[in-house]
Amino acid sequence: MPLIISETLVVPDEDFEWKFIRASGPGGQNVNKVSSAVQLRFLLPANLSLPPPVKHRLRRLAGQRLNDDGSILITARSERSQDQNRREALGRLEALIRAALIVPKIRKKTKPTRASKERRIDSKKKRGSAKRQRQSGSWD
Repeated sequence: MPLIISETLVVPDEDFEWKFIRASGPGGQNVNKVSSAVQLRFLLPANLSLPPPVKHRLRRLAGQRLNDDGSILITARSERSQDQNRREALGRLEALIRAALIVPKIRKKTKPTRASKERRIDSKKKRGSAKRQRQSGSWD
C-alpha cells in the first residue's frame, strides 16, 4: 500500500522494506512467540517521487535514524499487534516527510531602528538610577 502524503505526492511501496522482530515489554507469552515489533526501512536514495531539496531536508531531519547507505530506519514496538506497529511506523515516516516538505524561511539581517536603540538606552538608564538610589550613603 503506497504512502499518500498529499494529492500530488505519493511514495510507492517499492521504497519500503519491512522487517518484523520480537518486541520487549508487556504481552505475556505472546512476546516470546510473535514478532510484533516493526522495522520500516525507507530507501531514500532509490526514491524518485521526492524532489532533491526535500530529500536533503529529510536527511537532516532524520538524524540518528539515517543509516550509512542513506536509508531511514524507523522502529515501532509500542503496540501489541504487528498491524498497529506497522501503522505507527508509517505515520512517523509520513510526519517526517511532511516536516521536510516545509521550506524554511531564510533569515534576513536587519539593523535595530533608532527608536529601539533609544528605548534600550532609556531602560538601561532607568535601571541604573534605581540601583544608584538603593546604595545611597550611611544611615546616621
